[in-house]
Amino acid sequence: MIFNKNCRSEEVRIVDIQIDYGAIGKRIRSARMKMSMTQETLSNLIDVSPTYISTIENGHTKLSLPTLISIATALETTVDHLLYDNIPVLVSQYDADMKEIMDGCSPEEKEFLMRLMKSAREALRDCKPLY
Repeated sequence: MIFNKNCRSEEVRIVDIQIDYGAIGKRIRSARMKMSMTQETLSNLIDVSPTYISTIENGHTKLSLPTLISIATALETTVDHLLYDNIPVLVSQYDADMKEIMDGCSPEEKEFLMRLMKSAREALRDCKPLY
């Protein structure tokens, strides 16, 4: 939940955010596998059990902010990478970044980049366990 304080009336609104723990777990697993790291090694680095890492990666448990930060640090990634689609601001920032890249391109460059992105997306989906 996010508490949003309205400056004018001193009201506090509560906004529900749905967190996709499965997506977070998949990103953690992907980052861990990229580093050729076992669940046991990661668990030792952040002082939790390998079983807990497994439940996180499978999206079966909620994890605390300190645990998320520890995992990101151990995996040499960022918390925003692990939370990407759970944070609307990050999603819109990626969209803005893509627009900025495309804005300075000729039609031919746009077509080339579009084909490149589609090919990259297909390659990523073919290697699903790796991302």
